[in-house]
Amino acid sequence: MLTGIATFIAAFFLFYAWHMMGITIGYHRLLSHRSFRCPKLIEYFWVLGGYLAFQGSPIWWATMHRAHHRYADQPFDPHSPMLSGWKYAYYGWILEPGYPAHIDPITQCRDVARDPLYKWLEQNGEWRKAHKLCYRLGIVFRIILLLCFGWVIALADLAAALVAQHVPLLFNVICHMPKLGYKNYRTPDTSVNVWWVAILTAGDGWHNNHHAFPGSARTGLRRFEIDPSWVALRLMKFVGLINWMREETILSKYKPETKKAALTTG
Repeated sequence: MLTGIATFIAAFFLFYAWHMMGITIGYHRLLSHRSFRCPKLIEYFWVLGGYLAFQGSPIWWATMHRAHHRYADQPFDPHSPMLSGWKYAYYGWILEPGYPAHIDPITQCRDVARDPLYKWLEQNGEWRKAHKLCYRLGIVFRIILLLCFGWVIALADLAAALVAQHVPLLFNVICHMPKLGYKNYRTPDTSVNVWWVAILTAGDGWHNNHHAFPGSARTGLRRFEIDPSWVALRLMKFVGLINWMREETILSKYKPETKKAALTTG
């Protein structure tokens, strides 16, 4: 019994790390912002981790996130809690049948839309069909785990994926509520850094930093702003799995030793 519980806990944290970094590294820093370059095999490894956390079509995810940055806290922002309320920002926008008129993945996310695998997962832009496909493939993956490794591993992965699924949705709300965090930069939106969200998201909770430098592969800037996804990226670059990584914009502009620099506009 104790062995089974220990196995479940160990597997849960291992799978959670893969699924969450699949979102932060694969979906977010790679597909949405192209903050680094890597071979397709490495890209698919991380994107698969995010996809199996029920994140939906990579094209849809990247397109909507780019729209969020383009219209942050403005009327066209697809999930701003300041404009549409926390319920819509948390899950309501996902229930829409398709893209709003001002968001076009073919023109606004052309680089991701060129990939044939991502095009298939996109299901011609029909969100509900794409979400259903994601859930079906997720169920198939857990059945394979069940048949190969038993119910403890399959259940641990499913639990990790479900938690990882909801963390970015919570993130959309919490990190745009000024009273719940702090700013290093006077960005024109409500983005704030929230330490406990950074822990859950493997570094993406330093959201004000990210809005100041959206194209950077690094989000944790100050010494206490721990960014596990950045550490993973540095390790991959060290062993040659990453060809190029963007970080110099932050390193050249952010000077944590001065209070004035910590409040400059990004």
